[in-house]
Amino acid sequence: MAIIEITNLKKSFGDTEVLKNVSLSVEQSEVVAVIGPSGSGKSTMLRSMAYLEEANGGSIQIGEEYLVKDGKYPASAKIKQITSRMGMVFQHFNLFPHLSVRDNLELAPKLLKQFSSAEIRSKSSDLLNKVGLLDKADAYPSNLSGGQKQRVAIARALMMSPEILLFDEPTSALDPELTGEVLQVMRQLAEEQMTMVVVTHEMGFAKEVADRVMFMADGEFIESGSPEQMFGNPRHERTKAFLNRVL
Repeated sequence: MAIIEITNLKKSFGDTEVLKNVSLSVEQSEVVAVIGPSGSGKSTMLRSMAYLEEANGGSIQIGEEYLVKDGKYPASAKIKQITSRMGMVFQHFNLFPHLSVRDNLELAPKLLKQFSSAEIRSKSSDLLNKVGLLDKADAYPSNLSGGQKQRVAIARALMMSPEILLFDEPTSALDPELTGEVLQVMRQLAEEQMTMVVVTHEMGFAKEVADRVMFMADGEFIESGSPEQMFGNPRHERTKAFLNRVL
């Protein structure tokens, strides 16, 4: 059963139509890579899923609940409940510079008061260990490399045990030699059956890890298929032209 169902999603900024009737269905444990040129609407779609942008029309269903239905949103408490099922990892990390690595992870669960201090501490240690940064728990973001910051951001997104992870260009702000360490964590999450939607320029990741690759241009999906089909035998001329440029 689909855990994410987007139907005819629309979004405009002023007179500029950024999303044109975008539809997407993602199964539980599926890894979907969304590729396409800059300005094609990929990040706007992702941000709409996390309610960081408000759609102008269409529907987003998470599990059996609607975040937005035919352009109408529920009460804010309901929106919070639905978006809490998702974690988001941003291009530029979005860590709090004045907080230590551990405090960055622990801030949200402490504010929500759903867990004891001991449980929160145990979970933050487990997740820092998972991303290979337990030794940096007391460091501040300014003392970390870009790759380390992004691994902390992934650990922070996992603190609330989301069912879905959304990645918005997670490696595009990194030097090429730091990209691998972030992709390795994402590969591990894929192996653990985490449902992921990944907006990426990293074609190697899309090729190796994604179950499905979707190509977006001019605010709509042009083509989708398995990595083998999309990279080996794309059908649409727009897809071919894009892949010829980036590969």
